[in-house]
Amino acid sequence: MANSQLRTIDPPFVALGPSGVAVRDRLKELTAEDEKVLRVVGDLLGSLAGKDLKARAAAGLDHDSDQWAERKRALTGRSSSRWAGSITKATHDQWALARRCQLAHIQSLQTGIDMIVRRLSLPVGAKSSKGLPGGYRSPQEWFAKSRRLHLLQDRLERERADRETGRVRVVRGGKKLLRNRHNLQATQLTEAQWRVRWEAERWFLQADGESGKRYGNETIRVSPDGEVSIKLPAPLAGLANRPGGRYVLAARVSFPHRGEQWRDRVGANRAVAYRIHEDAIRRRWYLTASWTIPPIQTVPLETARAGGLIGVDTNADHLAAWRLDEHGNPVGQPRRFGYDLSGSADHRDAQVRHAIIRLLHWAARRGMSIAIEDLDFAAEKTREKHGRKKRFRKLISGMPTSKLRARLVSMAAELGITVVAVDPAYTSRWGAQHWQRPLTSKNRKTTRHHAAAVAIGRRALGHPIRRRTAPPPHDQSDRAGHRTVQADWGTPGREGPRPRIPGARIRCADAGCGENARNQDAQHRSGRPAEHRSWQQDSPPLSLEERSRSRSRSPG
Repeated sequence: MANSQLRTIDPPFVALGPSGVAVRDRLKELTAEDEKVLRVVGDLLGSLAGKDLKARAAAGLDHDSDQWAERKRALTGRSSSRWAGSITKATHDQWALARRCQLAHIQSLQTGIDMIVRRLSLPVGAKSSKGLPGGYRSPQEWFAKSRRLHLLQDRLERERADRETGRVRVVRGGKKLLRNRHNLQATQLTEAQWRVRWEAERWFLQADGESGKRYGNETIRVSPDGEVSIKLPAPLAGLANRPGGRYVLAARVSFPHRGEQWRDRVGANRAVAYRIHEDAIRRRWYLTASWTIPPIQTVPLETARAGGLIGVDTNADHLAAWRLDEHGNPVGQPRRFGYDLSGSADHRDAQVRHAIIRLLHWAARRGMSIAIEDLDFAAEKTREKHGRKKRFRKLISGMPTSKLRARLVSMAAELGITVVAVDPAYTSRWGAQHWQRPLTSKNRKTTRHHAAAVAIGRRALGHPIRRRTAPPPHDQSDRAGHRTVQADWGTPGREGPRPRIPGARIRCADAGCGENARNQDAQHRSGRPAEHRSWQQDSPPLSLEERSRSRSRSPG
């Protein structure tokens, strides 16, 4: 494939570290009164949050700071000033997230429409070319896709109209859980069980932190010894068990993970945000603490490359990794870190974290950086490009690319491991083409994924993926075909002399030495340029017998 047909490959870069921290601990030994108070407060604030979101959605693009202040004043009388500030900020973030999702949906619809239009323009049964699908296989499929084209165009027109007017569609509690209400038998839930989960998801029990205030938060306050107290809204002040309208829970928290960082922060009265939520399935309550951290200074790319790194290929059920030295050569044996993405979301998340921590511990023992692809399957997940390949669409949809990359970067920052992101173009294809067979032996069977890991590592190191192969046979000439890795016809200087390489050589003269080493014209006997000289062949050398005859015939 000529270089002009390949897409531009972005250079590798060092991934930025996390900008925030979130830890969670369970609220154990809550009394029945504690749970009752939490449900009452969450229900009241949840209803206020729903009304505020409705008001924000109705304002659309005409919303300004004055309307924000008016919304906050309306909520302050029903709760408190700090609760009103947390509700309005959460509403604003939710509306902004809905706008980003709306734009992504519009882009997805436009991609699907472009793909259908292209395939409809091709003859039925036309083969694919240049990585793009061909025409549809039958007239029936062509007709069905033509109808789907009109459906997608109507959806796109509606979404664009909503975006121009600033209208968004948001469901507090989640659209998925809302749809489960209409199909309880498939979800194996009763109406009462669904109602409990629905109400728990719509509660609002979160408060932003304030630096300078006691323990970094006035609304939900957690002392360094783990005591949790809540500032009750004004209508529920009668439920307080402490002066000042506060309610202290019987449970205490310790935050086993990052507990020292959290205690240092609350001890210095620095801002910490808290969120209380209930797991309705397990009937457990949790407290999540979060705070921002200064951006971690990333090391230069050359420093991350020093001493080699570990190339990692992301797959649907495992991470394929291989260690490379600074010259891009695979070292040691490949590694495989598997995970199972079936089951609940918590199980999948735990599997991904377990695989990542094993990878990071392996990299930490060798003191090496990690190279990973900057994957984005947004264009590949559409059914318009791989409509019949349901297995392939399910495969790439199940790959946790964004979540895995985010978790890898955040967890690597804690261990001081640098993550280098590379362009994923052609890594699997070139890795299998140039590295899978050479790295396979009698005692080791190299998979396509491990070969892709080598390709990823070489790209992160700045080396080409395609390896230099041995010269062809027949006296090391090109009579049996060109080498697989040669300078392209458009490469400047490809016909010039070889660069001088110092050191001992097998030949008699050193590289670049000799009278006519760099002058190709002077090496010819005629002294004229090759393009202006007719071709002629020198006489063959004389044998010993012919030499003796010539001497005997010569006069004198």
